[in-house]
Amino acid sequence: MFTTGWLAVAAGLAFGLLIGSFLNVVIARLPRMLERQWKRECAELAGSAPDAASDPTFNLATPRSQCPHCGHMIRWHENVPVISFAVLGGRCSACRKPISWRYPAVEIATGILFAWCAWRWGLSLTALTWAGFSAALVALTLIDWDTTLLPDDITLPLLWGGLISASLKLTPVPLSDALWGAIAGYLSLWLVYWAFKLATGKEGMGYGDFKLFGAIGAWFGWAALVPIILMASVIGAIVGIGLKFTSGLREGGYVPFGPFLALGGLTAMVFGPSSILRFIGLA
Repeated sequence: MFTTGWLAVAAGLAFGLLIGSFLNVVIARLPRMLERQWKRECAELAGSAPDAASDPTFNLATPRSQCPHCGHMIRWHENVPVISFAVLGGRCSACRKPISWRYPAVEIATGILFAWCAWRWGLSLTALTWAGFSAALVALTLIDWDTTLLPDDITLPLLWGGLISASLKLTPVPLSDALWGAIAGYLSLWLVYWAFKLATGKEGMGYGDFKLFGAIGAWFGWAALVPIILMASVIGAIVGIGLKFTSGLREGGYVPFGPFLALGGLTAMVFGPSSILRFIGLA
């Protein structure tokens, strides 16, 4: 018989799978929504109105999800997290073209993170808070990997969420430490950016990285920033070397840093900042 703890984990897993399915929509559509918004703003600045007929409604709810190959509208029973992918054999029911493995991977990863939060904090507001933190980082990881964008629509609510959670004592960080964590996180990468640009004339990272690290600082406090940035750098170096040896680097040979900052934040959530220092041999 399930104990209360295992029931909480099962509930967290189920909820996480559902949220993971929604995150797939966010990852795919939010960058396109931003591009459409930028085009409309450019058209307005140029003094020309965008063509409404060629710009149909496009948001997280409209239009319905469809196969990218044949346009088949996804029915509800084809959109059940993980299960539908397995039943369909990883292929569209209409054209039989393969469905990306990333869809179930995002669902499973989110489910595991939510299950961990439920195991760690039970069915509580604290667990829900950290689950939201996890969901935001999963979305940011893949959006940045795909597009090199870290949308303000996610990073800024994540920053405010950390500060509000600290004020409500939903995180173990005093509000003052969370505030200085946000400030130090942003300014530290901002200074690195300008030092690199002045030395080389090139931009080594984007402003979204500053905001993301500031948001992570709001969740863990200023003292956790060093182990988190070290873990992000270690993960980034391993992935970068792997991509170089497999010829997987994109044009220009760069790798976005945001995904590794996000993975550093998730590592800190699961193991704690002090454990990161012990892992890399600095404590």
